[in-house]
Parts: sequence; structure tokens; C-alpha cells
Amino acid sequence: MKTVWMVSLIVSSLLLFVVMFRNKLPLQWVRRFALHLIAAALVLYVLNFSGLISGMEVPLNPMTIGTVVLLGLPGIMLVLGLQMTLF
Repeated sequence: MKTVWMVSLIVSSLLLFVVMFRNKLPLQWVRRFALHLIAAALVLYVLNFSGLISGMEVPLNPMTIGTVVLLGLPGIMLVLGLQMTLF
């Protein structure tokens, strides 16, 4: 089963690169997205280990980082609100 997932990941990654280069996406777009991704991960990391929010810890996983990349500061508030509501 692992090989099926690995083949699927490789094929989908190659198709993504084909689409990116065929449509001539500017490299600035990819660079800006990568910087936002890194900044979101750093903000969540600092938020977790600084102690600003006592008793709460936001997990660093693709879903939370993606939410923060997409929504910014309201994304952090959304994740914290969901965590307070569910736990």
C-alpha cells in the first residue's frame, strides 16, 4: 500500500511541475508562497514556545500552517478558537 501512495505522490508532483512550467507561472509567486509558508510556521512555533497563550498549544501540522498561510492572523485566531471549542 505504501508503494501505491508513493507512486501517486510522485506522479502528482510531476504533473504539478508540468502545469507550472506550461503556464509559465512567475518564480516570484512560488517564492512569495514559500516565504509565507515559512513565516506562518515560525509564528506558530514562537507562539507555542513563548508562553503568550498559557495552557494552549497549536500543533504544527500542514492543516494549521496552511490555515495561517491562507488567512494570516485571523487564521491563528480561528485555530485557537476551534481548539478552545473542541477541547
